[in-house]
This record gives sequence, C-alpha cells and structure tokens, in this order.
Amino acid sequence: MRGQLSNIYLHYVLDEWFEQVARPRLKGRCQLVRYADDAVIAFEDHLSGKRLLNVLDKRLGRYGLQLHPTKTRFVDFRFKRPGGRHPATAGTTFNFLGFTHVWGQSRKGKNVVRQITAKDRYARALASVTEWCRLNLHRPFRAQHAHLSRVIRGHCAYYGISGNGRRIRWYHHQITRIWKKWLARRGRHSNLPWSRFRAMLARHPLPTAKIVHQYAVP
Repeated sequence: MRGQLSNIYLHYVLDEWFEQVARPRLKGRCQLVRYADDAVIAFEDHLSGKRLLNVLDKRLGRYGLQLHPTKTRFVDFRFKRPGGRHPATAGTTFNFLGFTHVWGQSRKGKNVVRQITAKDRYARALASVTEWCRLNLHRPFRAQHAHLSRVIRGHCAYYGISGNGRRIRWYHHQITRIWKKWLARRGRHSNLPWSRFRAMLARHPLPTAKIVHQYAVP
C-alpha cells in the first residue's frame, strides 16, 4: 500500500506538474519517463534542462521530497558531441532501472541506444551468488543446481533484452566459475578439475543465457 500511495503522490508532484506546468515553458522537445521513484527526463535544449533541474529541486522540496544527491546527474547523451561532451554535464551515459544506456550500432549499422547491465548491478548479482554458494556449500548438488538455475532464469527474465547478450552470457559464465570454485571446497569434491565439472554439467546442465525480450532494431 505504501508503494501505491507513493506512486500516486509522485504522479501529482512530478508527472502532472511536468506535463501541465513545466513542459509548455521549455524550449525544444522534452520527455519524462518515471518508474516508481526513479525518473529520466530527456531534453533537446541544454539550457531548458538546466532550468528544469533547478526548479525541480524546489518543487520537490515544497512536498518534503528531494533529489537523490548521488544519483541525480546531468548527462550529455547526444550521439555526436562536437568537441566532446558539454562542460556543464557529468558524463555521456546514464543508468536507469539497472541498465546503463549507451550509444551503439545495430547489425544493419544504424546508430541505436543500447541497454546493458549496469556494472554495480552486475557486481551485486555475482556477489549474491558467491555468498549463497558459500552459505550452502554442503547442500546436495541437485539442490544447488535447482537454485542456481532459478537465479539464471530470473536474471535473464529481467536483463535478457536485445543488445545485452554479451553481458548475460558473461554472467552465466561467472556463475559457472563461482559454483565450481565452491564445489571444489567440499570434502568429496576437493579435487574438482574442469573436465570433471563439465561432465557433471553435461548430466545436469544449467539454463543457457538467452535473450528473452526482443525488440525491433532499425
């Protein structure tokens, strides 16, 4: 219930205010994308972005809210930046909902925005797997296999989007490596060469890392 109320509150404080009050006063195209309390606002005009950032801080303050001091960034996300990024910006990529947004190319050579797993989320996910394997070192092999299979499927269900194949395949590889490392610390598997571990995986394969969400790329 708290999350629903928070969403309704932000709809009034941010969404409606942006569309009805702020947007008509800004130069060029602009768009707000919000999920829960995370949001990205895109601007065509640099000065309009700076103006809104200053006003937004005051707007939220009126309702007892504030911008996150470290997550709030002003980013130059133009594809071609003559002379480098704008000096008033904090970078050329941004993170949103666990993805880093970068410019890349499609298979047809078109310039497209790519979404790849953010480094902090990637590191956190692997750290969680490492900790689980450590704490469950002596659980039966099949039980460990079942859990790690669910972890891989869950990861791919969220991060398995077009353009992120390399990151999710590397995540799968690292999980395999972490699991092998901790299995080798069990008494019965204290000597676990890769050849033997691969034979175990051949009998009980982990799910493959695959793209779950396909979207059209020009």
